[in-house]
Amino acid sequence: MTSRAVYATFALNGAAFATWASRIPDIKAELGLSTQGLGLLLLAMSIGAVIALPTSGRITALLGVRRAVLLGAAAAAVGIGGAGLAVGLLQSAALAGVGMFVAGMSIGVWDVAMNLEGAHVEHCMGRAIMPRYHAAFSGGTVLSALLGAAASAGEVSVAVHLPLMLLLILGAMLLTARGFRLVASAEVEDDDEPSTARSAWREPRTLLIGVVTLVAAFTEGTANDWVSVAFVEGHDLPSWAGVLAFAVFLSAMTLGRLSGTHLLDRYGRVPVLRAMFVAAVIGSLLVVFGSPTLAYVGAAVWGVGVALGFPVGMSAASDDPRRAHARMSVVSTIGYTAFIAGPPLLGFLGEHVGILHALLAVGCAVLVALACLPAVREPASRDRVGGVADAA
Repeated sequence: MTSRAVYATFALNGAAFATWASRIPDIKAELGLSTQGLGLLLLAMSIGAVIALPTSGRITALLGVRRAVLLGAAAAAVGIGGAGLAVGLLQSAALAGVGMFVAGMSIGVWDVAMNLEGAHVEHCMGRAIMPRYHAAFSGGTVLSALLGAAASAGEVSVAVHLPLMLLLILGAMLLTARGFRLVASAEVEDDDEPSTARSAWREPRTLLIGVVTLVAAFTEGTANDWVSVAFVEGHDLPSWAGVLAFAVFLSAMTLGRLSGTHLLDRYGRVPVLRAMFVAAVIGSLLVVFGSPTLAYVGAAVWGVGVALGFPVGMSAASDDPRRAHARMSVVSTIGYTAFIAGPPLLGFLGEHVGILHALLAVGCAVLVALACLPAVREPASRDRVGGVADAA
């Protein structure tokens, strides 16, 4: 039952995030924001996440997974729903920023809690399963993005769409949380003290895993926040076509995560991530330099290429269950900060070169991740189904 609850929690988290992300072009237009102004609005979410993430692992250990995910879901409903009301009713970017700040804090706690539970289940099973949980996240984003596209095409106000969706998601999370235990599944060890959490920031392997996760999160987050806008402004397409490109990206990423567990078990983390990161670069180049048709192909290739980076980073951070809370807090802080803060900062670059060409930053970031990939290699004691030890 716990595994089913983990799948549902990831899906609902993805749906909450994509509810907001799918309406970004409409929010930008309704508030009359420049590219830089939109970047500032998105940055409010990142500030909230940066504040919450460093302590999210410890909060989850103290509250337990059930209470942590419910706390995150409730705060997300207030933050994202409130931002929708601020945009649709008050046309206030400042109040929308407050809502996104609250949403960023909530996502920090919610995401770390569900990833810890997923890593615990994966460790117990002895094989790769985390990408499937993240596929559930992607599936939730796909469904929510399609609903967002329909709402945009039907000219449904964000003041109606965002609060209603978040209330439905919160209700579903209340039902789903019954599948979690009252305490965190990965027991809190005696050495899981604040001093131990701080020491995780001084572990070279943990920091290198964080860099890989950072690049994967930046690459994924850039697509989430800017692909729809880039298709609209860079390829001169209507708003609904931009949201459709976002859905293509998310669908491809979901398929990559569903099929990726077999590849990881057979070939190992390092070779698989190396090939997929290269694919992400190729896909982003097609989006930037291709015709509109090739750009849609590029969005799909980009989605497949970025599919496994983040879940593998979460798994690698949790290879030792006794240190999982501390190490995942570090990796999550680095990764989620890039996921949420990186794309808004890209908006400042897009103000000068256009958001379409600003996407070229993705390729530069991937070069850094390729150099750090050996850090995510599986422990020597861990067997993989149907494969041999990773020799990369």
